Amino acid sequence: MNRLATLATALTVTWAASALADWTDAACEIYPKGADHTDVLIPCTFAQRQGYITITRSDGVTHELSPVGDSPGNYKDQNGRTVYRQSGMGDQGLIFRFPDESIFVYWDATVLDPVDEDYPTWPFTTAEYDATALFNCRAPGDSEFGSCPGGIMRMENKQASITVRNQAGERFTINFMTDYVNAANRELEATLEDDTWTLVFSNGEVWEVPLAAIEGG
Repeated sequence: MNRLATLATALTVTWAASALADWTDAACEIYPKGADHTDVLIPCTFAQRQGYITITRSDGVTHELSPVGDSPGNYKDQNGRTVYRQSGMGDQGLIFRFPDESIFVYWDATVLDPVDEDYPTWPFTTAEYDATALFNCRAPGDSEFGSCPGGIMRMENKQASITVRNQAGERFTINFMTDYVNAANRELEATLEDDTWTLVFSNGEVWEVPLAAIEGG
């Protein structure tokens, strides 16, 4: 992937209903009805065309969903069963409620990749980004910082877009521009003190990003 293509990917939301390609690789987490835990996380593909949805799972199961009525999120599957689509994962994916199970579709299929303990900034590599780094990150409700990986795409005038993965496994992009700091589908307050940006997100998540990561050496 060339630098322009990588940058374009980093600056756009992973998925939007109005701009979704015909199909995309994804990861599907399968919950039996009523369960709040599962160990089933498998590769899948998600396709959408004119409101019709196909979810093809690596375990051989395929779901063909047809829209029902004028209310968004109501479907019937190929067996005539009622299925509801929910957006409780924000920009990370979609939830589909079937009569006997729930499917959480994650747009970031790299959650399926094995963790390389010798590569702490996995899944971000310098093959796709100008640099990678570990950032101080604190999940909502936590009192201490942990470490979260990120891939850095640097631009002119000491600007950069940093794609990160937080402790919940969510992947999103933070843009450090000359006149503003923002993030994909997230509200934040950014404060620069000495050589470090402190980012406080509306959900209580906190990040620290040093200027050196943005500007490079």
